[in-house]
Amino acid sequence: MTLISTAGLARTFLTKNGPVEAVRSIDLTVREGEILGFLGPNGAGKTTTLRMLTTLLAPTGGAATVAGCDLATDAAGVRRACGYVAQSGGVDPQISVREELVTQGRLYRLTRAQAAERAGELARDLDLTGLLDRTCGALSGGQRRRLDIAMALTHRPKVLFLDEPTTGLDPGSRADLWDLVRRLRDEHGTTVFLTTHYLDEADALSDRLVVVDHGVVVAEGTPSALKLRHGGSLDASLQDTFLAITGRGAAPAEQPPVAV
Repeated sequence: MTLISTAGLARTFLTKNGPVEAVRSIDLTVREGEILGFLGPNGAGKTTTLRMLTTLLAPTGGAATVAGCDLATDAAGVRRACGYVAQSGGVDPQISVREELVTQGRLYRLTRAQAAERAGELARDLDLTGLLDRTCGALSGGQRRRLDIAMALTHRPKVLFLDEPTTGLDPGSRADLWDLVRRLRDEHGTTVFLTTHYLDEADALSDRLVVVDHGVVVAEGTPSALKLRHGGSLDASLQDTFLAITGRGAAPAEQPPVAV
């Protein structure tokens, strides 16, 4: 079953120097229960596309549906169907993990008792139980990312959007987050839409990859299929394959940590 579908999705920003086509025309589909890696160089339009699909930014062209809800005519339905974890997160450092989770539940119109129960469920699922009474500002990077994801899962969304979720994490925390993403798909059937600059991460997690450049899709397929088609061999690295597709690097010069 197709969970996300876009046709000619576009976004142009008006600046003092003239219009900027951040996303020119994105055509893609994402199947239910799939982990999709959405890749591209800096400025390719990844985050803009993700923000449009989560209703945070209005498209200036094209169309899209998320879980059967039209982006233009049923934004509320799209928001009910998706959870979103931004690059920077959004927790309040001065309140406890428990308060943050309960508040999120209340924002989704759960009663206080329901919100407290859901907070406990999420804490168990994401290994946060022992941290419920710790202030969010005292969490490590990996713990804070697990909390960000827990908040995005409060309303049991069908699709989880993760925008560079492991940036800045140590190798152990990255590996833990990889395991969490797999569990969400395998145990709960959650569809995951992942943007990342770490190509080892995309290779390890993604069922399928979509590569964008200059605001359009330039390649898509399984990691193995793309390596064979563009890297020349199943043994090619995804880094070399990506460079062959785009002709430029996926990330700044700083190298990501190696997951263990």
